[in-house]
Amino acid sequence: MMATEAIDETVIDETVIHRSTKASDVDASEFPELLKQYYDRLFPYSKYFRWLSYGDKHTFSHREFSFTLKDDVYIRYKSYETEEEMTKDIKKTCPYKIDIGAVFSTKPKDRLKSTQFKPMEKELVFDIDMTDYDEIRTCCSGAAICAKCWPFMQVAAKIIDNALREDFGFSHMLWVYSGRRGIHCWVCDKRARALSNDQRSAVAEWLSVVVGGEQKARQVNLNSSVHPSIERALDIAKKFFDDVVINSEVQDVLNEESSISKLLAVISDDDIEKKLKDNWKQNPGETSEERWKELCDEIKKAKQGTAKKAKNHNMTMRRQEIILQYSYPRLDINVSKQLNHLLKSPFVVHPKTGRVCTPFDIEEVDSFDPFTVPTITDLMSELDNYASEAMDTDVPIKNVDKTSLKASIEVFTKFLNSLDKDTNVHKKAKRVASEMDAANTGDW
Repeated sequence: MMATEAIDETVIDETVIHRSTKASDVDASEFPELLKQYYDRLFPYSKYFRWLSYGDKHTFSHREFSFTLKDDVYIRYKSYETEEEMTKDIKKTCPYKIDIGAVFSTKPKDRLKSTQFKPMEKELVFDIDMTDYDEIRTCCSGAAICAKCWPFMQVAAKIIDNALREDFGFSHMLWVYSGRRGIHCWVCDKRARALSNDQRSAVAEWLSVVVGGEQKARQVNLNSSVHPSIERALDIAKKFFDDVVINSEVQDVLNEESSISKLLAVISDDDIEKKLKDNWKQNPGETSEERWKELCDEIKKAKQGTAKKAKNHNMTMRRQEIILQYSYPRLDINVSKQLNHLLKSPFVVHPKTGRVCTPFDIEEVDSFDPFTVPTITDLMSELDNYASEAMDTDVPIKNVDKTSLKASIEVFTKFLNSLDKDTNVHKKAKRVASEMDAANTGDW
């Protein structure tokens, strides 16, 4: 079973933040058997089929699945006619990883028989990975995460979900924890699934505010007139920046010399940078919060200088640019741009951590804790313990309801119910249009 260790707790906005959180990897020797039990007893096949078919057998039968098996054996272009066929194959194959691809013009398994094999539709997807935050987080790097850097994922989900709803009018976003160090978003509206590659690229570029990578000190560039979508993002980001980025008990970004240099470089003003560094060396006991206030005061002075100096320093939006650079989602936009790009499926088990890739409710993202996500070891223990402790009853109980996976299944079910309502509306509208057309033409 995975163990977690918490040291030096502090409370921020009623959320417990741990200074150090460590999770052990799953036992590789036990994983194959645990995975077989998981697929046999807990994987939500019916709901999974319900999602990926969207009420249409053709959509499901033309959907690509890819499997990664033990020893990194990779199989693409799998497809199934029915839920039963899919269930049987997954149980038999026990994939270490399942990736979901596009709905193609031809059934993927029959692609070699077709000269017109091409992707026709797929969910608009987004991938946010904690490794892309290594240059700004002060606690971890690489695949490691802790409760002090996980809030970067929470604010990213809030900002992206808000933009997808407000800027593009999408309603059906399935948010999923990746099982290790990141999150995925599946936009499942009919309109989103029909987007072309160019349209997907346009959406991804619109949502890309932090650009340039580590080699560029200033990665956000704002005009004096800020677009309403950026204003909305700033409303979300400002609180996060105060509560996490400059909070002395969390990221404490203005404490260590290396992180100080990175942040001050964003200002692009040698005089201000030198002045602040000298002041802070003379006052080593200052907190990040106090230093942030000093920095903002210096930016304000530069803005209030002579017209020539203000123009040269271009300080109008520096404070907002810093906040966004340390708060705005860092997307892997290549995942979002192409119809034929695969993405890891919800409800698979990460082979390193043993955690299930679980959907979470965006409305409760602040309370979502990746370290409480059930591991495959936990789930099998819960099933076994339930069986040994259960009293005789005539009422059958589903396996998932005996485990901590139940909450994630409920989130998924809530999402599916909302999606089904929208799908039924589209079907009804299509049927009415067809009947009207038949009435007008007399072709019944």
